[in-house]
Amino acid sequence: MSKLVAFAGIQGGYKVVSKTEGEYKKALETYNADTKIGFGNTAYYLPVIYSLTGLKCETLEDLKKPLAFARGLLPPHIKSKNHLPYLGPLLDAGMAAIFCYEIQEALRILREPDFYLLQEDPDIEGGKWWVGPADDTILRKRGVEFVDGSAPGFAAVVGAAPDPEIAKMIVEDYQKKSLYIFCAANHNGTTVIEQLHEAGVQVGWNTRIVPFGPDISSAVFALGFANRAAMAFGGVHPGDYKKMLKYNKDRIFAFVNALGDIGTEWGVAAAGCVNWGFPTLADTDIPEILPTGICTYEHVVANVPHDEICQKSVEVRGLKVQVASIDIPCAFGPAFEGERVRGADLHSQMGGGKTQCTELVKMADMKDIEDGKINIIGPDIGDIKEGDTLPLGIYVEIAGREFQSDFEPILERQIHHLINYIQGIMHIGQRDISWVRVGKAAVDKGFTLKDLGVVLHAKFHQEFTKIVDKVEVTIYTDKKDVDKLTKKARAEYKTRDERVEKMTDEDVEIYYSCSLCQSFAPNHVCTVSPERTGLCGAYNWMDCRASFEINPTGPNQPIEKGECLDPVLGQWKGVNEFVEKASRGAVTHYNFYSMVIDPMTTCGCCECIAAMLPSCNGIMTVNREYAGETPCGMKFTTLAGVMGGGASSPGFVGHSKYNITQRKFITGDGGLLRMVWMPKSLKEEIKERIDKRGAELGCPNLYDMIADETVGTTEEEIYPFLEKVGHPALTMDSIIA
Repeated sequence: MSKLVAFAGIQGGYKVVSKTEGEYKKALETYNADTKIGFGNTAYYLPVIYSLTGLKCETLEDLKKPLAFARGLLPPHIKSKNHLPYLGPLLDAGMAAIFCYEIQEALRILREPDFYLLQEDPDIEGGKWWVGPADDTILRKRGVEFVDGSAPGFAAVVGAAPDPEIAKMIVEDYQKKSLYIFCAANHNGTTVIEQLHEAGVQVGWNTRIVPFGPDISSAVFALGFANRAAMAFGGVHPGDYKKMLKYNKDRIFAFVNALGDIGTEWGVAAAGCVNWGFPTLADTDIPEILPTGICTYEHVVANVPHDEICQKSVEVRGLKVQVASIDIPCAFGPAFEGERVRGADLHSQMGGGKTQCTELVKMADMKDIEDGKINIIGPDIGDIKEGDTLPLGIYVEIAGREFQSDFEPILERQIHHLINYIQGIMHIGQRDISWVRVGKAAVDKGFTLKDLGVVLHAKFHQEFTKIVDKVEVTIYTDKKDVDKLTKKARAEYKTRDERVEKMTDEDVEIYYSCSLCQSFAPNHVCTVSPERTGLCGAYNWMDCRASFEINPTGPNQPIEKGECLDPVLGQWKGVNEFVEKASRGAVTHYNFYSMVIDPMTTCGCCECIAAMLPSCNGIMTVNREYAGETPCGMKFTTLAGVMGGGASSPGFVGHSKYNITQRKFITGDGGLLRMVWMPKSLKEEIKERIDKRGAELGCPNLYDMIADETVGTTEEEIYPFLEKVGHPALTMDSIIA
């Protein structure tokens, strides 16, 4: 940190202590030593001094000890030319100043007992602007809010904004986040409180805008209130300063906004607040203290623009935005997750093979996005008529101090069930094969695509508070924009999938469950291993591990695979036990590497469904996007309806596109060499991977041997082609057990 900062702060500490000693000496000359002092109607004496030292200051005589204590905290003046770790001495000087500011305010009340109007609201018309220290009645009424989270913290605003409108903007931003605004000090003869009054803003405890006092010393009332709340509701005992300061850092999300020129007295007050873990953000060019240490992140941040100071303060303090309600016209909740939007109820739809529907979550830099901003680019529901379709791209940008790129697919997968929480809206699939159906009743209530963004913003904040600080959502409905997003998304999906490329199922002892789709398939339990990605295609083993790290009680639970019961088919004792419990006894066991013998259960969100083709001694697979006929006699939609409800269906299995070319893909049935048919579009999409895996299996031209709809869509049509190219499936053991 800057030596200049430490020098100015410590100088300020000496100045404040000396000034207080002078005031105290004058008071002793004017009043008897046993004259009562205090803040009125409180059992906490002078609360900062009492909470941190245990000293009960009731008379002028009692002020001697804390004043001497403050003098003893002052470190030596900075003279050395060498760089030193100055933060510790600066914090001591800051604490000395805080003690002295509290003594100064006690002496002010002694001298001018009517200076403060000790009640909830000021009497501005009567000339009583300042309410001073809160009494215990206000503490009992308001302090519990700092403990139960309804008031996550406070912004201590000192000085004055350039004009009343800027003051109003800043304060109303904090009100929207349920914070209290504790106001003190003046700049160039005016205060934020006076500016707010001029702008027509009502102030007082009832609006959470508290006018403590006109001087920097009155800012100590904010710290006193926080410490009293910790003693009254947090069980912290007077004198336990370590626990007191830690409680405030961990539980009271407060910070200082210094508006105006910062002198040494403001500077040392800011240093004092750092002891509580409360950082200072200034709108002027002052030396910064950016390294983390006492505060959660930076200690002092300068040159913050007024239109950014609220969001920047929240970010630096580590305060998490709480979205109490979700403002959409439709009912919302888990009860609607399994709701279907059937043909007669359908207003419009996106994806599902009718149009392209893509979802992508990406990490963003904190300064590049605006929290809560929802962009609609293209036509909305109100711009189309009943029965129409739209392409849809949902692009969510997330910023957070604790957010990592590894968390992107976890939050991306949440889009599925969060959209399903909206009454009258149905969501199936994920990634670039999503399908959204909008019911007539939802449109009648006023549903628009913006509501998707409202839901995602609110729920990501609610469910991922630890890692999410800002969420911006962009909804695309123009084909060119959706196609552009899809191209970008597919590159991201590819990068994510390749993270587990070199891992094997034998490398790990822990697999992971996924129960996100149980609302549509109650008995379905997906188990994800390194060589068997989730059948939805959205989660691989590493994604599930990250998901469990974020939410230990969430849908991705670790499974100790335990004893291997069948290494060929892929069955483990621990997995079986978990699956039986998670499916409520409906499924007792399944195999990872077989679709013929007790395959894994399948849900409607799978990317592909494989089916056995006995006459060809092989298998086929079909992806969701393909709407045509297949050699097994069923389209994808029919297959999904028959075996996508969570059943284990021998001869069929759901899987991801990526899983087709993973090493363990149906190895219990002969592996990828059994693949005799797939749609041309899917085959081309994964051509590079088929070529690579085919070469590993000794069949480098496997891609050319796999039939598609251009060859035929029945077993009878494709069999001659398989004979002609010499497909390896024809010479393998019979696929029928």
